[in-house]
Amino acid sequence: MSSTPMIQANKKHMSRNQLISFVAKWIFLGIMIVFTLYPVVYTILGSFKTNAELTQGGGFFPEQWHFENYYRAFVEADFLQYTWNSIIVSVSVTVLAVVTCSLAGFILARRDFAGKKLWMTLYLSMMFVSLGSVTLYPIYEVLRELGLHESVVGLVIALTGGQATNVFLVMGFTKALPKELDEAGIIDGCSLYQVYYKIVLPLTKPILAVVALFSFRNAWNDYVTGLVMTITAPELKTLTVAVVQLKYSVNAAAEWHIMLAGASIAIIPILIVYAFAHKQFIAGLTAGAVKG
Repeated sequence: MSSTPMIQANKKHMSRNQLISFVAKWIFLGIMIVFTLYPVVYTILGSFKTNAELTQGGGFFPEQWHFENYYRAFVEADFLQYTWNSIIVSVSVTVLAVVTCSLAGFILARRDFAGKKLWMTLYLSMMFVSLGSVTLYPIYEVLRELGLHESVVGLVIALTGGQATNVFLVMGFTKALPKELDEAGIIDGCSLYQVYYKIVLPLTKPILAVVALFSFRNAWNDYVTGLVMTITAPELKTLTVAVVQLKYSVNAAAEWHIMLAGASIAIIPILIVYAFAHKQFIAGLTAGAVKG
């Protein structure tokens, strides 16, 4: 009988610990959500303020909602053209990255060839060495020699490079697929490319969705590469470059309200892409974690 009060005390102690753990978890999550969403909300609300209200530190919400900021961004600052440039570049980079990464990942996972270990070592080393802006000048010189430094094609090629991480993601996912599927396809008369296109490619859609989302996000948010590659071709500027260059207007005054309107415009495509691809994105990460 004496054990009953002890059991009840242990249950109360456990329930108290569980409650504390539950509260602490949600407090932590709440803090993380606030820190994550606050810049986005501040940017959107700030895009409806006047420049004076922003620089003088007004309230969190606009005193008056100035929707004309978006008109000025689109018409006066020509953001419509820059948005179109960003869409073309980002979609092209995404398609090219998905094709090249899926092909490279398939070959590295399924075929043995001379120098394979060397190529994989080089790829792996690029995942841990960030060269950053050091490579921009050589890339620009190569594109200039090819006559592509003032074209969308050159900008797309420059932004598509450095896909080592994505290649290894595809390779790890492909390795988890049974090789018997390839053998069955070859027995049925499929060539190597038919095995890739008809068998492996449909099964790797989840991880390719991850690659596509990462590639689109990186291309859309890129600033340094876009700035360097469009110095001699201002008409090819992407939205990110145009937003930052609005920091100083012709009157040498920071156009913060127009910058925030442009930044709000730049957020929308990423949200749209994630809304359509989030299921495949989560499925690809989960499958990769289990199979890898």
